Amino acid sequence: MSENARDAAMAEAEAFASIIPAGFVMGVATAAFQIEGGVHDGGRELSVWDEFSHQQGRIAGGANADVAADHFHRVSEDVALMADLGVDSYRFSFGWPRLQPGGTGSLNRQGIAFYDRLLDELLTAGISPMATLFHWDTPLELRGSWLNRDTAQRFGDYAYAVGEVFGDRVDRWVTINEPATVMLNGYALGIHAPGTTLLFDALAAGHNQLLGHGLAAQALRGASVRGDIGITNVHSPVSAVTSSDDDEAFAGLFDIVHNRMFGDAVLLGEYPDVPEAFAALLRPLVEAEPGDLAIIHQPLDFYGLNYYFPTRIAAGAGGVASPDGESSALSSLPFHLGEWPEFARTGFGWPNAPEFLGVALTELAERYGEVLPPVFITEGGVSLPDAVVLDAETGVARIGDSARIDYLAAHLQCALDATAPGGPASAVDLRGYYVWSLLDNFEWAAGFSQRFGLVHVNFSTLDRTPKESFAWLRRVLEARS
Repeated sequence: MSENARDAAMAEAEAFASIIPAGFVMGVATAAFQIEGGVHDGGRELSVWDEFSHQQGRIAGGANADVAADHFHRVSEDVALMADLGVDSYRFSFGWPRLQPGGTGSLNRQGIAFYDRLLDELLTAGISPMATLFHWDTPLELRGSWLNRDTAQRFGDYAYAVGEVFGDRVDRWVTINEPATVMLNGYALGIHAPGTTLLFDALAAGHNQLLGHGLAAQALRGASVRGDIGITNVHSPVSAVTSSDDDEAFAGLFDIVHNRMFGDAVLLGEYPDVPEAFAALLRPLVEAEPGDLAIIHQPLDFYGLNYYFPTRIAAGAGGVASPDGESSALSSLPFHLGEWPEFARTGFGWPNAPEFLGVALTELAERYGEVLPPVFITEGGVSLPDAVVLDAETGVARIGDSARIDYLAAHLQCALDATAPGGPASAVDLRGYYVWSLLDNFEWAAGFSQRFGLVHVNFSTLDRTPKESFAWLRRVLEARS
C-alpha cells in the first residue's frame, strides 16, 4: 500500500472510529468445535458433531473438524493475532467433550490445562474473556442429547464444575449459544447434528436447552463466578411475503419458534401466547410446567444477540433449501421461506440487510422493555469467497475483502444508530459488538466452503494470513483509542 493510500485508509478509519461510544466493547468470536481440532488429543472424547461430520453426505466436500484450524496446537499464535488486532474482548467456547469427556464426572485435567493457558495468555495480553459453555458440541455419550431432559441436568453439573475452575478469570459467561439453531437445524430439519427430522416434535430439544440454561445460570452463581452471566440467542426479524391472512399467520408461527419462545422464556418467564390454530403443533409450549419456566427465568446480567439476516415466510409447501443447507423435511411444512431480491447476497447466499439489525434491536426493546438487560451483539459477520493474491512487489500474500469491511461498518453503524438517543431502539443498552469470526473455520454443514474470518486460514498448511478487514479493524481500534 502506498503512503497516500495508507493515509487515506487511516483517515477513513478515524472517521468511523468516532461513532463508537466510549467503553463500547469491540471483540471477536470463535467456537471450540469450529477451530480447535485436536480431536484425539488431551483426553478429548467425541461429540455429536464428530459423529455427524463423519457420516457420508452430511458435510460439504466431505470435510470434518478433526483438525479444523488447529487452534488446540496454535493457541499462542492466535492470541498474538488478537493482541495485534487490538480487540477488547475474545468470545470463545469451552469444549464440553474436551473438559468433561462423556458429559459426566470430573473434569479432564488436560482439558483444564489447555483453557488455563488460553485464559492466562488472554489476560496477559489485556483481552477480556467471554466464555460460552455450550456451542453445540454435546458429548456423544449423552444419548438422546437435548431430546433427553436429563441432558439439562448434566449441563448444569458441567457448568458448576467449569465455574469452580475458571470463575476467577472469565469476565462474561454465555450459557448456551443459539438454542434456536440447534433445535431447528439439528432436530427439526436434520441439517446439523444430530441430524434428526422431527419438525415440530423438535420443540422438546428447545425446551430442554432453555432448562439447561437456567440450571447453568444457577450453577455458575452457586460456584461464585466473578463474571457476568447471560445467554446468546439468534434473532431474525420475520415478515410475511404478502399481507394475506395465511402468510401473516405462518410468519407469526415462525417468529414464535425462532425468536419468541427463546426470548420470552428467558426474559419474561413464560412462553408466548399460541394461536389456537397452532396449539397442537406447539403443544410443548402450551403445556410447559410453570416450575420449568421459573428455572429458565434466571436473572441475567446481559443478553447476547446474534444477527445475520431477516426471514420472509409464505403459506404453502415450498422447496428444500434453507439458509444453512438443504433438508427434504422442509417440503413437509405448511409454509416456506421467501426470497429477498432487493438485497445483495453473502457467500452463503444470505441477504445482506444491515438495516434489519436495527429492526432486531427495536423488537427487543418493544417486546421486553425494562426487563431487557444490557445487550451485546455476540456475533455479526459475513462469509465471502476470499481470494489470496501475491503482491507483485513484495511477494507477500494479500486477501482483499473490502465487501467484509463494508458489511461490518454498515451493521455496526445501523446498530449504533438504532440504539442512540432518539433511535427506535434507544431503550436498548447496547454494550458491544463481536465480529464473527477471528479465523476462517469449519462452518458446520458447509465444511470449509464458507469463510467468515478476519484471518485467512490455509486448511492444507494451517498458515494464518490477516485479511484487509483485519487491517481495517485494527486501524479503527487504534484510532478509537
